[in-house]
Amino acid sequence: MIEPFGDEYFMKKAFAEAVQAFDQGEVPVGAVVVSGNKIIARAHNLTETLNDVTAHAEMQAITSAANLMGGKYLNDCTLYVTLEPCLMCAGALAWAQVGKIVFGAPDPKRGFRKHSPNALHPKTEVVGGVLSEECAELMQEFFRKKR
Repeated sequence: MIEPFGDEYFMKKAFAEAVQAFDQGEVPVGAVVVSGNKIIARAHNLTETLNDVTAHAEMQAITSAANLMGGKYLNDCTLYVTLEPCLMCAGALAWAQVGKIVFGAPDPKRGFRKHSPNALHPKTEVVGGVLSEECAELMQEFFRKKR
């Protein structure tokens, strides 16, 4: 059973965003930002749609959440994202001082933990592997179809 307002609950919401990206021909990464058990931002990759290499799900979610909150710091927020953030996104998450990051599948090739494990703000809590299999399978299916 999925605990209401637990990590799996919100990761399923991020996964729904990843499915939307998949359906649009984008690399299937989805993200939601949560504050006080309420989703304040939803996003998915838009790099193809916007022709912008920086339009990752995390970047879109940070911008949306900051606009809603009326400030650049998200220290009382949790970001749920289906794939371990890359170094670029980890840097943005550090600047935003996100309180907690929960990711689904690890990214051993491009994830921040390989390239710069200390990239995040020192107070940011990180939880990995939530719905990891589902998130990884969606990514694998996407790239299988591309080949």
